[in-house]
Amino acid sequence: MPANSGQPPAQGYYYNNGNSDAYSVRSFDAQSSSHASGGGQYTNSGYDASAGISQGDGSNPRYDEGGSIYSYDGGGAANYGGYYAAGGNQPGQLSQPGYQQYGYNRQQQQQYAGYAASEYAPSQYSGYSSGAQSAPAAPGYEGYENYTQYPGGGYDPQAAYPSYAATDPNLQRGPSMAQRPGLGRTEGTLSDMTFLNTKKSKAIDMSHPPYTREYVEQYRQRIKGDPDPEVHFSYAKYLIEAAKKIGANAQDQRAVRKYREMLLAEALKVIRRLATQGDAFSEAQFFLASCCGSGLLGLQVDHERAYHLYLQAAKQNHPAASYRVAVCNELGVGTRKDPGRAFAFYRKAASLGDTAAMYKLGMILLSGSLGQPKNTREAVGWLKRAAEQADEENPHALHELGLLHEMPNSSIVVHDEAYAKDLFTRAAQLGFVPSQYKLGLAYEYGQLGCPVDPKRSIAWYTKAAEKGDPEAELALSGWYLTGSEGVLPQSDAEAYLWAKRAAEKGLSKAEFAVGYYGEVGIGVKQDLEFAKRWYMRAAGKTIHYLVLRVNYMWLNCC
Repeated sequence: MPANSGQPPAQGYYYNNGNSDAYSVRSFDAQSSSHASGGGQYTNSGYDASAGISQGDGSNPRYDEGGSIYSYDGGGAANYGGYYAAGGNQPGQLSQPGYQQYGYNRQQQQQYAGYAASEYAPSQYSGYSSGAQSAPAAPGYEGYENYTQYPGGGYDPQAAYPSYAATDPNLQRGPSMAQRPGLGRTEGTLSDMTFLNTKKSKAIDMSHPPYTREYVEQYRQRIKGDPDPEVHFSYAKYLIEAAKKIGANAQDQRAVRKYREMLLAEALKVIRRLATQGDAFSEAQFFLASCCGSGLLGLQVDHERAYHLYLQAAKQNHPAASYRVAVCNELGVGTRKDPGRAFAFYRKAASLGDTAAMYKLGMILLSGSLGQPKNTREAVGWLKRAAEQADEENPHALHELGLLHEMPNSSIVVHDEAYAKDLFTRAAQLGFVPSQYKLGLAYEYGQLGCPVDPKRSIAWYTKAAEKGDPEAELALSGWYLTGSEGVLPQSDAEAYLWAKRAAEKGLSKAEFAVGYYGEVGIGVKQDLEFAKRWYMRAAGKTIHYLVLRVNYMWLNCC
């Protein structure tokens, strides 16, 4: 590229230590002429993407041409060929600059993406930016140019290599220069590599991989020799999913079952190897423990084995495994009951960030269970942390905090019904049934600052009732018994059916309601014997009014 001799002087970095020859450096991108210094160590810096060939006098064979170990000259045999312009040249010989053994040649891409002919050469070294253009040095300022168009890269003293400017008093700034156009593209740059294989292939979405025999085999071959245990664990989990889905529509289901059993056996083998051999993989230990505790993958239920695996994973600071160890020690599953050890592992799991453990630890400190003294301040702190990372599996802390803030004259937290409603809403939206029922109640009776709104009340009750909550089912029975104009038509049959569903779950209020419906004949044929049976079931739960009601019916029947 022709030198821009008519341009303003380039801003450069150069060493000024009284010996202009000792550390003279050349431009990074200018097409420099041949240069020799009578004893210079860094004669004609080889960072130039299209530099001329240095012809040193050999006074220092480590850095002069032809004898370099880490040569930065045009003719040295550098270990990293991307840093010199024309590898293998003899003194005085110029080959096509920028195309060296490890640079951009016509057959392969650059192995060590450094400073080749293309100003857009991708770099794996963050100090040397890969996306900006460079400008040649002006005559007389062939030092380190101030590459202001390299944000966060280049030799900017504020960027990747601050020590060059900030710590070395000999490194000085040259005069400023106006920004000029970068190097023009030359043959063989990235923009003209039509010889590369540009055939497009459809990428596989690994979040939804195909479940076919062909892909299973491809996956198996791909991970062979891979030392990463996480890769093998992902493969094992894929096999488990594949065993559920492969061959669903095949005609020969017997062969399909056999193949599925083979996949499960292979998955179990991989997981066992990861969990027990060498440096055991904690995720595999936790997964295998879950299988032992629940009998998945055809394993026999073995709580002691499960506890041992949980404990081994917990020793590697696996958060969920630490929580499971705490649960086992609290309940005495797979080991003896040990409340103190359970509390210690709850605290460890919570400290490791397990949401369920944070909630459990907060509740223990709030109630003083497991032999621990009450500590409401710390308890609220853990509940708040659990609420911050609440999800569909762990919404409990939101509900508990809502109950605390709902409580009037609370000595634990500030009474704030609006905030309590917000917490209940967040938990209800995550699918937490008690919060859904709580909101149904609030909109039915105008609690927590909510307006009386039958539509919203019925909607929240319905969400909870559909998940089997007996309180919500009984509440829906009441709404159907009265109806709501424009929202819900009155229906004795629906009222009876919803109450019956709740009563069958053992809710005493619902049992009494069913007895009353049978006595009066609401939604069901009037039947006193039927009513007495339900009243007796409710009375067995020591509800005084029900006992009186049963006695009254016995007197009327006799």
